[in-house]
Amino acid sequence: MSRARLRVTPGSPHPLGATHDGRGVNFAVFSEHATRIEVCLFEDDGSKETARIPLPERTDEVWHGYFPGMKAGQVYGLRAHGPYAPLEGHRFNANKLLIDPYARLVQGAMNWNDAHFGYIVGDANKDLSFDERDSAPFMPKCVVVGPNKVKSRFNLGMRRKPARLASWADTIVYEAHVKGFTALNTHLPEPMRGTFAGLGHGKAIDHLVRLGVTAIELLPVHCFYDDRYLVEKGLANYWGYSTTNFFAPAERYMRHPGDLTEIRTTVERLHEAGIQVILDVVYNHTSEG
Repeated sequence: MSRARLRVTPGSPHPLGATHDGRGVNFAVFSEHATRIEVCLFEDDGSKETARIPLPERTDEVWHGYFPGMKAGQVYGLRAHGPYAPLEGHRFNANKLLIDPYARLVQGAMNWNDAHFGYIVGDANKDLSFDERDSAPFMPKCVVVGPNKVKSRFNLGMRRKPARLASWADTIVYEAHVKGFTALNTHLPEPMRGTFAGLGHGKAIDHLVRLGVTAIELLPVHCFYDDRYLVEKGLANYWGYSTTNFFAPAERYMRHPGDLTEIRTTVERLHEAGIQVILDVVYNHTSEG
């Protein structure tokens, strides 16, 4: 999609993120101090930036715009213009591609490179310097999610929670890691092991039921990546306590990356078995540091 073919209208400041309504996509991004927010569009594999469009309106510190005709599946990222004044707490650098904090799907790997940093690594001025390299080639990208992507039996009147909730006195919580709980389970089809689909498989759920479990607490399942210091040691972030996006699932746990119905179906099957699903969410364990 070239810039010449794009049309953008004021749109709405809410909801935040990228919202597809069947006819186009509304983008809304909060920033109190930005002077301009740009939506960057990419080819499907995220390799090439094809357009960069400023959001035209600002309402109560939310930048927004509506793109008629934009389809679900559009790959995108954000760039924020504003003051670069580290001593005042401002580090805007539009050379750095940003992940939409409200994206519901993020694809691709985090390929560590010094271009990720807003400052010049190794410079005498340390983090007071300013790096002009584009980080987009090394960044994962966001994906616009359409209504059809999140439909499941939830949308057909099925249960959103177990029919009977155990009292607190009778609640038995099983803490589980999606990969660790299923990766070595030989009763599961091999492609499902280590995934949300494996967690929702009948054999896995039967095991929980036999134990008398009434609630399963999942260790972080949100989008996260391997920290640079771990990668340099040949290690990985197994536990997931370094969230990049709280609204997008970890791609590594998806049997079919991009298929959000996999997660919803798993939750529904657990509910059908009388098991509540609790998510471990730790907001101070962010990867932004």
